[in-house]
Amino acid sequence: MGVFVKIIDGFLFVNFAMAAVCAVLIDTQLCLPPSLFPSSVVEIKNWYAREFDDYLVEQKPHFLVGLIWVELILQWPLLVVNLYAILTAKPWFNTTCLVYGVSFFTTMGAVLTEMLRSGKASKKMLNVHYAAMGLAVLSILRGLLPPSAAATPTSGKGITKRTDPQKKTM
Repeated sequence: MGVFVKIIDGFLFVNFAMAAVCAVLIDTQLCLPPSLFPSSVVEIKNWYAREFDDYLVEQKPHFLVGLIWVELILQWPLLVVNLYAILTAKPWFNTTCLVYGVSFFTTMGAVLTEMLRSGKASKKMLNVHYAAMGLAVLSILRGLLPPSAAATPTSGKGITKRTDPQKKTM
């Protein structure tokens, strides 16, 4: 199970890193005035909206702006903490990953409902958001798995790290 968990963690690490960067580059522009951003960053957002036919980014409905604030205030810090936890094999990663997954799943549920019921979403846009929903589900499931083998909690007093049996400690 350890190798399987490490593969999932690697996949989540890459996706969490991309999501953290996208939140800063694209999502903040939906909440803050455009004058705060360099033209190159504004062009990234415009390219995304064109490339993926994202009518929500272009129209900025109020419910989406509210969800983006939740993302920036709650989910983005959890992404950063999760990246750190994966790199350092923290035993509390399960908890933060589960919290992130549940919050992101809730956000994606609202966004996908709007897309499907409005009939405005392109197939390409839906596929991107289905993949994001899959990431939310994987984050939830990873939060329910046992901690990775690199760090296993002891009786609540810290972490027991594996040591090389050949090394002698004095």
